[in-house]
Amino acid sequence: MTTAKAAKTKKTRGQGGFQDKEKPQEVRKSNIVAARAIADAVRTSLGPRGMDKMIQLADGSVTITNDGATILDQMEVQHPAGRMLVQLSKAQDVEAGDGTTSVVVICGALLGACERLLLKSIHPTTISESFGLAVAKAVEVLTEMSTPVELTDRESLLKSASTSLNSKVVSQHAGLLAPIAVDAVLQVMANDKAENVDLRDIRVVQKLGGTIDDTELVDGLVFRQGIVHAAGGVMRAEKAKIGLIQFCLSPPKTDLENQVIVSDYTQMDRVLREERAYILNLCKQIKKSGCNVLLIQKSILRDAVTDLSLHYLQKMKIMVIKDIERDEVEFVCRTLGCKPVASPDAFTPDKLGYADLVEESAGKVVRATGVANPGRTVSILVRGSNKLVMEEADRSLHDALCVIRCLVKRRALIVGGGAPEIQIACKLGEWSRTLEGREAYCVRAFA
Repeated sequence: MTTAKAAKTKKTRGQGGFQDKEKPQEVRKSNIVAARAIADAVRTSLGPRGMDKMIQLADGSVTITNDGATILDQMEVQHPAGRMLVQLSKAQDVEAGDGTTSVVVICGALLGACERLLLKSIHPTTISESFGLAVAKAVEVLTEMSTPVELTDRESLLKSASTSLNSKVVSQHAGLLAPIAVDAVLQVMANDKAENVDLRDIRVVQKLGGTIDDTELVDGLVFRQGIVHAAGGVMRAEKAKIGLIQFCLSPPKTDLENQVIVSDYTQMDRVLREERAYILNLCKQIKKSGCNVLLIQKSILRDAVTDLSLHYLQKMKIMVIKDIERDEVEFVCRTLGCKPVASPDAFTPDKLGYADLVEESAGKVVRATGVANPGRTVSILVRGSNKLVMEEADRSLHDALCVIRCLVKRRALIVGGGAPEIQIACKLGEWSRTLEGREAYCVRAFA
């Protein structure tokens, strides 16, 4: 009786062990299938003959693009392995800026190779380590076949930027956008020996109207906001002294939601008189500093300006640009050389920036040119006949800027058109013959 029970227990354990071996294989297969499905979804948008994707979001807005990072970012991927490919594309977008579709397609192909190796009963750890060796060898091959390039070689930089743009919707405008990208990156470089470029020093401003041919590089600052036209405000300022305030030109409010009850006209008149005196005092302090162009940060607590304050500023011949976003303040200050002021008492002449001219040109575009101490920042004004074209031009320009930044980091070029991939496959195939055991299988599969 005891012997039979022991035999039964042993059989059950054996069955349990067998089932545990099956489950990891199913999980791995599920992960590979999900990741390859993501890769197949963006495969058709790769290269110059790649097709654009039209994506409709939950709010009904439509995006047309063939940028891999944008497509994957707007896809609602539920599977964890699929999400890893989305993160891979984002990482490529941050590090290199371009090639977001290529990395996903290559990853899908490598996972296919992994699946075939797993069917041959090769352990996943062995596959992972062998692929690591193959990657190191592939980097050596690419380094050997690269040719050095100098940043003074403008022709090579233009060709690199044009190659990035040729697979985009705006490829016919590559001749215009490529020089803009090259000039923008070279202008914000700290010096000729710099090994990196901060693309946050390049501000891309979208303005609806016109065509992509009207896109230009502005040596100065372009504002997303327009000049305030109320009360017949100033539209043009020469030798502009520019101030940026973070306080409101409006009557103060109570800290709590209190109510002030006015019982007669005398009290009402006194409230209005005090309000006018308070705002006039603020405007006089601004005028006293010599400021003739006033930038006002956007306020969420109360109105940043009122009609009365605009009227006083107009009488004092001060141009007003309001609703400067909080995240724009640093760039504006670095470009114009001004300092943000949080209280009226601190508004002094040393806080002001300078520009030769601030004006609103055709298409309601406000620009400040002739900045006294340029802080190595530039603005790119992107125009487009509709929002879809304009946004795609912005994304394409970002990719071109990132390509030039990569050349600043690593000043070398390799040929394109699939040649590096073929060279890596040939060299790794030759190298795998010198290896022994399962590593040779894995490296050959990688190739």
